[in-house]
Amino acid sequence: MRKGDDTGSTMRVGMIGLGSMGMPMARNLLAAKVASRVSVFGRSPEKLAPALEAGAERCDTPKAVAAQSDVLITVLPDLPQLEALIDGDDGLLAGLSGPLVLVICSTSSPEGVRALARRLDEQSEGQIRVLDAPLSGGTDGAEDGRLSIMVGGGHDDLERARPVLETMGTPVLLGPLGAGEVAKACNQMVVAATMVALSEATVIAERAGLDVEKLLDCLGGGYAGGRFLESRRQRLIDKDYTPSGIARYMIKDLGFARDEATQQQVVTPQLSTLLTLYKDLGARGLGELDLTVTQRYIAELDHEPDRDQHD
Repeated sequence: MRKGDDTGSTMRVGMIGLGSMGMPMARNLLAAKVASRVSVFGRSPEKLAPALEAGAERCDTPKAVAAQSDVLITVLPDLPQLEALIDGDDGLLAGLSGPLVLVICSTSSPEGVRALARRLDEQSEGQIRVLDAPLSGGTDGAEDGRLSIMVGGGHDDLERARPVLETMGTPVLLGPLGAGEVAKACNQMVVAATMVALSEATVIAERAGLDVEKLLDCLGGGYAGGRFLESRRQRLIDKDYTPSGIARYMIKDLGFARDEATQQQVVTPQLSTLLTLYKDLGARGLGELDLTVTQRYIAELDHEPDRDQHD
């Protein structure tokens, strides 16, 4: 994790969405001391305790967070959760007191982000500038401050937010607004395909009598290795599917990838297969478990030979 000195910065930062990703991001921000004030809001105040203990200030409403922020970072599941906080007497718009860079870290529809930005620009008379900045690296990357932060938006807006984002990982500007979401959709295609490949490989190996732990050690030392395998290795060995990165989110993410592929007129046979697979995984009641539950899904497919997995 990169840490900074107390430089006397006057930047005020707000954060909304302090869950498994947002909380370690907030702690890294507070430790780096690049902000003069860090304000947080959450629907479950008791979950804010670690950030408050590290020096954050609790706000009771989205309005209060906006009033105390120059940069506002939201780490929510998707746009509907953010849109629910915008309007009304206690909403973000009601607390706007000057220029604000809103950094949206959810994995969302690129066009949805663009539409929201247009609305906020109009309603705030140009005071709210939006960056889409979805994340990759998982909870371990969030803890270590080494997330990959895929940014879409304006260069100047990113430069305003950069000192904050650099406490959490490496922000890279990929293009205009929505580009970050397109990049994340591409990322999720690769992650989903890798997860399925690892799941099929470990099930085949186990049934063939191989030691799965030794197999993954071998894979990790060759071309099949990488950070994703490293992060999921022990879970695959232990068949530990306790939630970290929730599997059902992949249905949403791959849906965004499909929409973008359609818009760009790209034929994606693997993406179609992946989306069908994860929809079926969710239909079988496995969606609330960790993404590694794909391994269990693969292992159980032959238990229901009459069921069409491509429904």
